[in-house]
Amino acid sequence: MSDRLTGGMAPFNSSVAHPARVYNFWLGGKDNYPADEEAARLAAAANPQIIPAVRANRAFLGRAVRELSRAGIRQFLDIGTGIPAADNTHEVAQRADPGSRAVYVDNDPVVLAHAQALLVSAPEGATDYLQADLRDVDRILAEARNTLDLSRPVGLMLVAILQYIPDADDPWGIARQLLDALPAGSYLVLSHPASDIGADEVSESMRVYNERAAEQAAPRRHAEVSRFFEGTRILDPGVVELPQWRPDADTVSEGGPLPMWCGVGHKEQ
Repeated sequence: MSDRLTGGMAPFNSSVAHPARVYNFWLGGKDNYPADEEAARLAAAANPQIIPAVRANRAFLGRAVRELSRAGIRQFLDIGTGIPAADNTHEVAQRADPGSRAVYVDNDPVVLAHAQALLVSAPEGATDYLQADLRDVDRILAEARNTLDLSRPVGLMLVAILQYIPDADDPWGIARQLLDALPAGSYLVLSHPASDIGADEVSESMRVYNERAAEQAAPRRHAEVSRFFEGTRILDPGVVELPQWRPDADTVSEGGPLPMWCGVGHKEQ
């Protein structure tokens, strides 16, 4: 892979858990290592709602991309994409319009190893992949311009990623920097673990995960997650639990509260 893709990032360390590989395990995938499996199993044991939440989060991504496609969005910047699974962003978008384009960004070299799968686009459209950290906003935007026209509306996907940016690194400022670079008519699609749904279980699962992971995760309250949408008009039904966001015939009720908030915001000016 070229340095343009990798950014010269250091190779991964398979002896510590990484979010993309832990998430892959929760989704039933096999692209993970013993350290990822241990962290995933212990976190899920502490909070059994994690696995239903991960499934519901994937379904939310699909519903949100379909909604944006219906609204005319044909470009997507998906940061923190994770290891490819069913119904990746470009696949959902290209069902609506084969000419849709997507740029994926992740900082895990295992995702890079699967970039070829992410780059399989309909002939009319295009996809690209960049290995980068969410904090490197300038580089992400510069590289995204190779595939996306940032003078036209973009769907910015920050799905289950901002929990890995601590308050000290100003995750709200990072989200705003990205949005500020996009034109009016763009959308922000976001989900985030909740600290105020099943608080005790979430706290314990995060503790056992963070003891084993290189990237520490922090759940946030509803008000803190809602702050990410400043500068946008939050679409109905607002910032809600995953299955409550515009459910369709395929939306599954998991039989209890799921510890994640989600929403979609429209940048109107």
